[in-house]
Order: sequence, then C-alpha cells, then structure tokens
Amino acid sequence: MSSSSADRSPAALAGLTIAALGVVYGDIGTSPLYALKEVFHGGHVPLTPDNILGVLSLLFWTMTIVVSFKYVLLILRADNNGEGGLIAMLALATTAVREKPKLRRVLMMVGLFGTAIFFGDAVITPAMTVLGAVEGIDVYFPEYDGAIVPLTLLVLAGLFTVQRFGTAGVGKAFGPVMLVWFTSLALLGIPQVLENPRVLAAINPAYALEFCLHYRWVAFVALGAVVLVVTGGEALYADLGHFGKKPIRIAWYGFVMPALVINYFGQGALLLERPEAIKNPFFLIAPSWAEIPLFGLATLAAIVASQALITAAFSVTKQAVQLGILPRMRILHTSVRDTGQIYVPFVNWGLFAFVVVAVVFFGSSSKLAGAYGVAVTIDMTITTVMTFFVIRFGWKYPLWLCVAATGAFFLIDATFLASNLLKVAHGGWFPLLIGVGMFTLMLTWKQGRRLLSDKLREDAIDLQSFLNAVFVNPPTRVAGTAVFLAAEQGVTPNALLHNLKHNKVLHEQNLFVSVRHHEVPWVGFDKRIEVENLGRDCWKVVLHFGFKNEPDVPEALKLLEQRGVHLDEMETSYFLSRDIVIPTIGSGMALWREKLFASMHRNAAAAADFLHLPTNRIVELGSKVEI
Repeated sequence: MSSSSADRSPAALAGLTIAALGVVYGDIGTSPLYALKEVFHGGHVPLTPDNILGVLSLLFWTMTIVVSFKYVLLILRADNNGEGGLIAMLALATTAVREKPKLRRVLMMVGLFGTAIFFGDAVITPAMTVLGAVEGIDVYFPEYDGAIVPLTLLVLAGLFTVQRFGTAGVGKAFGPVMLVWFTSLALLGIPQVLENPRVLAAINPAYALEFCLHYRWVAFVALGAVVLVVTGGEALYADLGHFGKKPIRIAWYGFVMPALVINYFGQGALLLERPEAIKNPFFLIAPSWAEIPLFGLATLAAIVASQALITAAFSVTKQAVQLGILPRMRILHTSVRDTGQIYVPFVNWGLFAFVVVAVVFFGSSSKLAGAYGVAVTIDMTITTVMTFFVIRFGWKYPLWLCVAATGAFFLIDATFLASNLLKVAHGGWFPLLIGVGMFTLMLTWKQGRRLLSDKLREDAIDLQSFLNAVFVNPPTRVAGTAVFLAAEQGVTPNALLHNLKHNKVLHEQNLFVSVRHHEVPWVGFDKRIEVENLGRDCWKVVLHFGFKNEPDVPEALKLLEQRGVHLDEMETSYFLSRDIVIPTIGSGMALWREKLFASMHRNAAAAADFLHLPTNRIVELGSKVEI
C-alpha cells in the first residue's frame, strides 16, 4: 500500500489520511486525558503561572522535536521495503552491519529487548487509556468513583472478547471516531485560549528552558510525565506499511498536532484561570452540557487507542514467529481479503490477563503513568540507536551527518529514559518485568533452536549421498508425490529415514523442501522458489518468505509447474519430522532454560498449520533429540 500512496487520487489519499487518524494516532491522541495533569500530580512542581507556561512549552517542544522532527521527518524514511516498526528496523540495522558479526549480535540483542518491551507497552496502553477515560466519572459523578475500576475492566473485557471476530468492521469506524475526537479536542481548547491568549507565549522555547534551569532536579523528574505527550509516537513508524508516508505526514501536520496543541494550551489557559482544575483539566475544560458526550467520546477514543496496540501485538507476534524468535502459535485470519487481519488467541488472552492485573493493582492512571513512561522511552531510545546504524552502514552517509542526525535525538530520548527510570520502584518495574520475561523467552527460543539445529546437523546424512546409496538397490516406488519438509537444506530428513525403515517404499516423485524466512517484509513470487534436480524424480526445493508473507507451502509449490514438475494435489502427501527435545546437563544452555525450551517446543503450534498444509494428507514421524 505504501509504495503507491504517493500516486493515489485526492479522494483515496483523503480516505487513507482519515483511516490513519484512527489506527496511527489513537494512542498519542488520547494523551490529553492525563499528560498535563500528571506533570503537576505529585505536587513537586508548584502550580504558578510561570510554571504552567514552562510546562506547556516543554510539552509543545517535546511533540515538535520527538514526533515532528524525529519520527515524521527522519524515522519514516527508514522503511524496509515499505514496512516500518521495530522488527523492520531491526532487520535493516542487522543487515546493514552483516559484515561486523559482533556488532550484529549486539544489535540483535538490543532489538530483541526492544521488541520484548513492546509487549509491556501493549499491556500498559489499554489499561492507561481506558482508565484515563473512565476517570471522568470522578469529575462528573464523584459519588460513583468506586465504579471506575469495575467499569474499566468491563470495557476491556468487551474489547478483548471481540478480537476473535476480526477488526475489519470496527476498523472502518476508527478513522471517523478519531476525526470527531481530534475536532473535539480543538473545539474544547479554542474558547479557553481565546479567553486567555497569554497562554500562547508558551510556544517560545525560552519558557521551557527557564523552567528547566530554575527547577533543575524537579524539572528532570517532571520529564517523566512530560514524555506522556508522545506515547504512541512509535505507531507512526510501525503502521508505515498500512498507509505510507504521505497520509501519516498529512494527518500529523494538518490535523493531529494542531488539535493536540490547541487542547493542551486550552487546558493550560484553564489552569491559569482556575488552578484547582488540576484535578482533571481535560474533563473540566468542557462546558456542562458537553460532559456526558465527552465522557462517551473519550471512552470510545480510548478503545480505539487500545485496539491499535492489540492489533500491533498480533502483527509483531506473527513477524517474530516467522523470524524464529518466538515459537509457532495458532494464528487465525479474520479476513479473506486482508492478510494483515489476524487474531492470535494466546497473545490476546495473555495480554488481557496482564491488563487486568495492571488495572486492579495500580487502580488509577496516575499510578500507571510511571509504568507507561518506562516502556515508551526504552523503545524510543532503541529506535534512535538502530536508526544510526541504518543511515551510517546501510545508507553510507558520512559519520558527522549520522551523529548530527541521531545524536541530538539520542540525548533527548536518553534524558527522558533516565527520568522515567526514577519511577522503576513506583510502577516502572511492571513493563520491565513483562519485557524481561518476554526477552528471556525470545532468547531461550532462539538459542534453543540453534542448539537443536546443531545437534541435528551433527547426526545428519548428506541427502545426495544417501539417495545415491538407496538407488543402488532401489525400494518399491509407489504412485504419487511425497513432500519431505526439512529444516536444513541438503540433509536427509528423519521422516524419509523412518518411512524407508518402516514402509520400505519410495514415492514416484519426491520433493525435499526447506522453508527460509528472511529479514525483509516481503519476498515476491519471482524469488519464492529455488529448485535443484537430484535425479530419479527427486528434487531439492527451497521456499523463500519475508516476515510479512504468508508461509503457504502448497500454494508456493504450484510454482513448480513452471519448472516442469507436475503436482497432483490429491496425490501429494506431506511428511514431517516431529522432534521431541530432551534437556541434558552439558555445554548448551542452563538446564532450566533447556527445560523451558523443551516445553515451548512441545507446546508450539503444529508446523502443518503454520505452513498451511492440508490436514488430510500429512504424515508425521517423531524422534528424540538430546540438547
């Protein structure tokens, strides 16, 4: 989609831009619910007119530098064949330094940790945004404040339950809902700004500088809340493949940023007039007649923001599985037309369980704010680091330009991260715990697969040599085609050995198929298949997929017809080796990690489902492998 967005008609571009409002800007668009309030929440920053202007100036310039300059101007340029997101950036960065293996390993670890932390963000965002919206009850109906947590859980339960039906229908409403939301943000702020235009002085960065120089340590601590105005900035890059650069940029500069700035300045104008409104300036900015509609609209906007993160979590999981950093999972397609519409049951209910824990344990958006900032700033910093290696080693730009382009952003990201790390004891530990847990699983799976592969390679028999030996005294040939799935190219599959041992037959045609996933989003049909004739109607086949391609093996094998190999679907059987991993004490991983890998391997979704093999034509043969 992104490749052609620049050539679309004005009507199509407008449609994409409105759709981007819903999917890309849901998270950052709900930040006015809590961001300004949280800066003053702890009582460390006195609520004086100069401080209000100083904080507003900080908010404005944080949005301008981090989102407008860093993400919209720079990061969006670093697309991987039109795709964005941390995994796409990780693939770009590691490819750029492929001739430096030590650096590549370090970047891979950093990228894996960033991907792991993303899952912490995917837990915190629904909890934070829905809580922030439902807390309007405390403003309008304080006598019902005890209903905030139960109502939040009810909204979230409904949101996670409908995921299995797919988001295509709901997604169509995202853009219009957020269009109304951003329009409302601007309309709420304009009267306050007109009533107290002094607040516009905050555009001057001198106010932000003066605030930081005057308060120093307190200002540094306050940055942990200021960064909440850019939560969701990563989504601009992550959703690049869905919309392309142009709609995302038009939506930001033409609509989202102006609406956000007007609303924040409107809240600031209200605080200049009524400092006591700091209790919840977003909801108190509204006229009395708009209270109930605003509460409903805020809840809808929070659902949209949460949905965007849940959908992203499904997408990241699928990409991670295909890159071999997570075990295979059951992935359901909820749309026959859009391959991006997927549902991953395990991830859905795992996220829901952690979201419930977050809502119940923390109980308010203020207590979750520290946890939110830690997850966001870690991923922001990692993205900047990756960008440096992409533009230096991938794009071959001069060192001074690369340092200039990313150095300033790194200092800003690192400052925000350092401020948020002060909150580790006050909630920041929660996404870190999720991130470390996911990182451990990813690393264990990646290293375990390497150990398993090494062990299988040790005991492997060269395929060509084995076939030569077999055909010295050939077994009975039976009609049909046998497709043997093999993890390694040129190695005799265990399934073939077992079939010959027990059935003592060989099919008329035999395909030895290896599936390769590459660190690019898409591999076209022209590069999908490699074929080598091994003689006697045996072929070695390698299938290539990108991390966003659907690994449909039967569909890919149809391309063999062009190479002179005819397959009759009804006469084709698929043979798979099902390895049972046995952990042992030795030179591999720690025993507990080997046991963890064995459990993950045992519970991974069947390869047949992942590769879209027809269930009525599969033969699975198992063997035990000690690692």
